[in-house]
Amino acid sequence: MTGPDRESEESLMQKWTRWQDWVTLVAGAYAALAPLWTKTENKATWTMVVLGVVTVAVSLWALAMPEDRISEYGLVLLGVLFIASPWVMSFDNLDRMALTAWIVGAVTLIFGVLALPQIDQRMHRTPIPH
Repeated sequence: MTGPDRESEESLMQKWTRWQDWVTLVAGAYAALAPLWTKTENKATWTMVVLGVVTVAVSLWALAMPEDRISEYGLVLLGVLFIASPWVMSFDNLDRMALTAWIVGAVTLIFGVLALPQIDQRMHRTPIPH
């Protein structure tokens, strides 16, 4: 098989395979569910649930569209938001919930950055026609 059919088949095979996005998906799900087993308050619960659900959604976007660089930048931004959230939303006094936010934020930030070189490699694999 050659030509456009082969290229579209290769593109389909690459979807849902980037392990970094699977890690961020699990981290987001953990954050969204953490209020179930971690001592919390209303503001911290909603912060973790919203950021967690958005992280899962962006991770799914990154997995479904592996050539899209914006989703990885979104994950990096979400990582920063998780890290800042205990101070911004005033739940840094809840040790376990704040620690969960910081760890999930670090994981999301690091693995979002780790996926960027793979996107650049995919985008520059084929020569640009003149």
